[in-house]
Amino acid sequence: MRRLLCLLLLVLTLPAMGASLLDNRPSATLGSALNNSDFLPVHQAFQLNVSKTTPEAIVLQFVATDGYYLYRHRFQFKPTPADIKLGAPQIPNGEKKHDDYFGDVEVYHGIVEITLPRDPADKRPFTLAVTYQGCADKGLCYPPETEKLAIDGGAATVVSAAEATPTRGWSWSELLLYVLAGVGLTFTPCVLPMLPILSAVVMRGQSSKLRRYALSLAYVLPMALCFAILGALMGLFGAGLNLQARLQSAWVLAPFSAFFVVFAISMFGVFELKLPAAVSHRLDRIAGNAQGGSLWGAAVMGVLSSLLVSPCVSAPLAGALLYISTTGDAVGGALKLFALGLGMGVPLMVIAVGGATWLPKSGPWLVVVKNAIGVLLLGLAVGLLSRVLPGPLTLLLAGLLAAGVGLFMGALEFVYKAPRQRLAQLLGLLLMVYAVACWYGALSGQSDPLHPLPSPAVASAVAPGNTWSTVTTPAQLDQALAAAKQAGTPLTLDWYADWCISCKVIEHDVLTDPEVRSRLAGYQQIRVDVTDSNAEQRALLDRYKLFGPPALMFFAGNGEEIHAARVIGEINTADFIGKISLADAQMSR
Repeated sequence: MRRLLCLLLLVLTLPAMGASLLDNRPSATLGSALNNSDFLPVHQAFQLNVSKTTPEAIVLQFVATDGYYLYRHRFQFKPTPADIKLGAPQIPNGEKKHDDYFGDVEVYHGIVEITLPRDPADKRPFTLAVTYQGCADKGLCYPPETEKLAIDGGAATVVSAAEATPTRGWSWSELLLYVLAGVGLTFTPCVLPMLPILSAVVMRGQSSKLRRYALSLAYVLPMALCFAILGALMGLFGAGLNLQARLQSAWVLAPFSAFFVVFAISMFGVFELKLPAAVSHRLDRIAGNAQGGSLWGAAVMGVLSSLLVSPCVSAPLAGALLYISTTGDAVGGALKLFALGLGMGVPLMVIAVGGATWLPKSGPWLVVVKNAIGVLLLGLAVGLLSRVLPGPLTLLLAGLLAAGVGLFMGALEFVYKAPRQRLAQLLGLLLMVYAVACWYGALSGQSDPLHPLPSPAVASAVAPGNTWSTVTTPAQLDQALAAAKQAGTPLTLDWYADWCISCKVIEHDVLTDPEVRSRLAGYQQIRVDVTDSNAEQRALLDRYKLFGPPALMFFAGNGEEIHAARVIGEINTADFIGKISLADAQMSR
């Protein structure tokens, strides 16, 4: 039972360490419909700043909040007066992305800086109109947005942009995952056996449960605070060097990926990462002199424990620090590593309540935990390199990693094995199948490890019998809504734009489904095309409190919207059928 609990814990903690780097692509189909509250207003999702203005150049900085990205081909810069001469924008290479409907595009997560050369002899003030467009990873595309900057000599001010409140680089779910990751790091071969010994030193001679609680907290909180300070410093370090913007360069990504590979090799037991012997011995002596059983002694041991971090923890901890340094977020880095430190202290709290008998016993399974963390670190290295490597090469590396793990798990060993080993062998076979799919996808020009195989040709949404009518102006929409209300006919609206990837997915994969077409047969079907993104269409989006397409809305025969059935963002066929059923049920009441 203890082994099962720890294996479940491992399953929970491994995604916590890798999700931030690998989850950078929009899902093709989401499991549930989203609400507008799940998305940020455009000026919070994407923030435009002027980094520097000189007589020779203007440097603009775009910051895409976590979970959002900008398109390279959507950047436009227009000065007023028109005779102001600006050079060609100097835009760094973005992340290569292949879309089934839009082909090859480049996108930017995080921070991107763009330099606009200017004529140093022309010192006239002017207005710079900056146009950009981006999307949310969850499947919402924002209309093209234009902000105007007043450029006057060496200064620049924003003269037209919606007020944006600061956004934070962390979430409660992320902090919970870091707590779980901290707990998981404790269950490594060289840390778990030390916990009963450590608890005996920290809580020496104490029998009161309340006192044991106080001592364990006195140990855990200073340790977590030390991690928090380290996280804040790495966040500031990353902000000072603007690492996230520089991570578009192979010269930065390659060394970072190499670090992850080195950390992974250390997890496989080839060598150990630890402090120099002189420093380690000095800290050991200080720890030995700390008075156990006192709050001060427990606090001192907590601080020293954060410095004497075990070799088993050094590699993933160093990986977390490297990632935090790329975010440029000191507060988020401090909170994340504080949560990691709290998680590492949870087992000590368990000991304070029930003693070491509650902890799982050491055994070979601890080596499995260590090896699994090493594999995850190799996956993070591939995830980093995917930003600069061609997509097919990324797929080849992902397949190579999966095949290596599969072989290690005995996928091709045709000998009798115990039931537990056969389960591992089955998982290894599945990884080998995935590896073959990656290699086939790479040879076919695919680039997404989450969808390695080529998509089958999709029929056009404008098929015979398709009854969608398109409107582009508020007047046309009002006329269609009024006609449906007068006839007592229910109506569905599909908010669409040519530049919206998720709109294409819904149009081709969802609305063409035979069951969907059958369920919508009783509805008047109106498509609101906001491709032009003009003032009228923006006002129309504001009227219905939409940030952008895609969205799907249902109206009853009396003209009232069925709010519970509204869909914002991308949705799959099964969930959309559920929304249709909900709309039908609401109208039948």
